[in-house]
Amino acid sequence: MKRHLATLTTAISAFLLVSCSSTDGPNQPLATFVDIERFMGEWRVHGYTPTAIDKNAWNAVETYELRDDGKIQTTYSFNKGSATGKQKTYRPVGTIYDTKTNAEWRMRFFGIINAPYYIVYVSPDYQYTVIGHPNRKYAWIMSRESSIDEERYDALLNELRSRDYQIDRIERVRHQ
Repeated sequence: MKRHLATLTTAISAFLLVSCSSTDGPNQPLATFVDIERFMGEWRVHGYTPTAIDKNAWNAVETYELRDDGKIQTTYSFNKGSATGKQKTYRPVGTIYDTKTNAEWRMRFFGIINAPYYIVYVSPDYQYTVIGHPNRKYAWIMSRESSIDEERYDALLNELRSRDYQIDRIERVRHQ
């Protein structure tokens, strides 16, 4: 019973996350162009807006793999509550929504919920990225490395600030 309640709560949370989304195109500046091949691989999450499914995440990693059908297999894993906490893993599937820029995706969670996924910034060397959402409440700051210096983190946070994100909701993710 508890497991079904947890699954239902997660599904409702994911639905609420995407309920205010738009399909009319981005409502904010996105990366001009994303080279999908270079974007694939492992990214460490350094800042994020916690949701019901990933609150108090440690060692968060998002991995992207381009499938033969052109979709993006995503694996999001983290330890819950501490560096040695229980590992949680989610596997949404991404679809590139804007194939001209490759910066606007839709992520399918639990096989039924589509969430907008905006690549608002990617560094020229593909070492840093900032992911956003149309409602400007949810965001992720990521790099290829398990650590990030404060100056770089603040610069990436400014990418969100310049788009009117609620940056006070963004929390740091610890990596050990």
